[in-house]
Amino acid sequence: MAVVGTRASAVRRDGSSGRVVVLGATGFVGRQAGAALQAAGHEVLAVARQAARTPASWRFCPMDLLKDGPDTLTKLIDTERPVAVVNAAGVAWSSSADVMRQGNHLLVDRLLAALDAASWRPRLVHLGSVHEYAPQPAGVCLAEDWPTRPTTDYGKSKLAGSRAVLRSAAQGRTDAVVLRLSNVIGAGAPPSSLLGRVARQLSAAAAPGEPVTVQLAPLRSSRDFVDAKDASEAIVLATRTPGVRGRVLNIGSGTSQHVRTMVDLLIAASGRTVRLVEDTGGTVRPTADADWMCVDVTAGRELLGWSPRSSPEETVRDLWNAARNGG
Repeated sequence: MAVVGTRASAVRRDGSSGRVVVLGATGFVGRQAGAALQAAGHEVLAVARQAARTPASWRFCPMDLLKDGPDTLTKLIDTERPVAVVNAAGVAWSSSADVMRQGNHLLVDRLLAALDAASWRPRLVHLGSVHEYAPQPAGVCLAEDWPTRPTTDYGKSKLAGSRAVLRSAAQGRTDAVVLRLSNVIGAGAPPSSLLGRVARQLSAAAAPGEPVTVQLAPLRSSRDFVDAKDASEAIVLATRTPGVRGRVLNIGSGTSQHVRTMVDLLIAASGRTVRLVEDTGGTVRPTADADWMCVDVTAGRELLGWSPRSSPEETVRDLWNAARNGG
């Protein structure tokens, strides 16, 4: 197990290091969470399968839980004594149900096995998804007691992972909290996401004045879009807030925005002249996915002291500024 970077020597009163292990730290949400944790005074120990561009101030440990098994992570936890482990690893929307099962469920089982075997007990912040819920009717904001009956393979695989974490917490094996994130967007949004795809097409124009054709699946749905900075603030709070063990907390904006509105805001932020083509051949999400989504964030506000603060305009501006600079 090779860890790259300089280890901080400070030890807190409780014997912990103040560092946080971020699994999946090179992914979109993992990078954002790591930046927020560092800004909050934590040392970030980034864990991912392959090295990628990460801040020089982070330490990096290459690890593949699916291939390596839990022992390597157990040793890392006992050596580093982190205050928390944030699980931002996993597989986003994929055409293979088995790939999503491995990345979103089997990986969580390996993580829990590593924590069971470790002598050090950090808090686990597991990042779930609002797609774990059953579809909702328009106009209804989902609270945490909404039925969990996902209709997509992605939602089913994420729910299996979250349920494993909650069982472990209920059995007293793990100090864990599950954050069910809504649609996270912001700087560095991946091209597999709707707005990340639009940003990539917009930035591909040879010159700012050149007309751009943007091709998308039909823009029919409404979604709860949460700014990556806001979601990361919730993650930081979840690593240290008492009284949330075994809880599920929704993390979203608390509003539902039509996807066409968000696309229009992104186009406006880019300043490009755009011809928008809605093509059924470019579907980004399965047709079984819900057409309307919004989550109730009351529990996150009451238990974490957290509230979303960023406006949609600010969020898409961050996304565009990163995209035009190659981020």
